[in-house]
Amino acid sequence: MMKKQILLIALLSFLSVFSFAQNKKVSGKIVAAMHQQEKSWNNGDIDGYMSYYWNSDSLKFIAKSGVTYGWKPVLDHYKKAYPDTIKMGKLTFSEIRVKKLGCHYLMITGSWKINRAAGNIGGYYSLIWRKIKGKWLIVADHTS
Repeated sequence: MMKKQILLIALLSFLSVFSFAQNKKVSGKIVAAMHQQEKSWNNGDIDGYMSYYWNSDSLKFIAKSGVTYGWKPVLDHYKKAYPDTIKMGKLTFSEIRVKKLGCHYLMITGSWKINRAAGNIGGYYSLIWRKIKGKWLIVADHTS
């Protein structure tokens, strides 16, 4: 009986450590993806920035101006609001926090700031990332 309890405790400990390591690995991938988004933005590459968003009509983007559905309308919004690198400025994400919501969903929260000659802007975001066909993508973005 004692051997079974020790074996069970050892197995549960291993699974706990394995799960923690997997969560940390996924968190690292998401943070790296967000830093790549910063890089794309700061190079004036809105298409590269948008490559981390789900290319679907079901993509949801929420901002103070309202809700936009679909990858193409979100891309069009960004290109209209930020037509050149001067308007785009330099983007920085900070205070990035990752919370696992399930096997294929994560919620990322944090703050964003754009430094630019026309005046700095910034706020906070919550993103829902979903693993789709082996790739983590933003399926919902609420930015204020």
